[in-house]
Amino acid sequence: RAGFSRQIVEILARHGVAFSSFDIFSDEEVRQGLKSYSNWPTYPQLYVAGELIGGLDIVKELEASGELDTICPKVQKLEERLKSLINKAPVMLFMKGSKQMAKCGFSKQIIEIMNNTGVDYETFDILEDEEVRQGLKSFSNWPTYPQLYVNGELVGGLDIVKEMKESGELLPVLKGEN
Repeated sequence: RAGFSRQIVEILARHGVAFSSFDIFSDEEVRQGLKSYSNWPTYPQLYVAGELIGGLDIVKELEASGELDTICPKVQKLEERLKSLINKAPVMLFMKGSKQMAKCGFSKQIIEIMNNTGVDYETFDILEDEEVRQGLKSFSNWPTYPQLYVNGELVGGLDIVKEMKESGELLPVLKGEN
């Protein structure tokens, strides 16, 4: 809503910085209190990991010196994020809900199968993150959920897991023996 704020947002966006913002006009107590807290009388104020970096002039200096790229966290690209999530645990299940609370019949069925294997696994609730939900379909070239990954490789969905269970292949695959 102000020129200096617009400029700092443009700089951060140009550098691919992951950030959020707070509208100081929405809360007068915060607006005044933050000036005292930070001992910085003007806005905008940039914080990284809870530490005040400074205002627009300092951000411009950091940009000019190249330091801005080293101190600010970057937005993770979707493909990098998906790879990171897929490899979060040796056995990862992307599903609707969690292992404690499946939110669809297919997810419930695969959880029952997984729990009966005795193999430790992690879950990711695709209902909580639309970007991951849609992106993983393209990334894996698999259009439905749940999706099971072992050591970063797609095993398949519920039908594949059921077939592997019936043929005796599931446990060795989950243990990374295949």
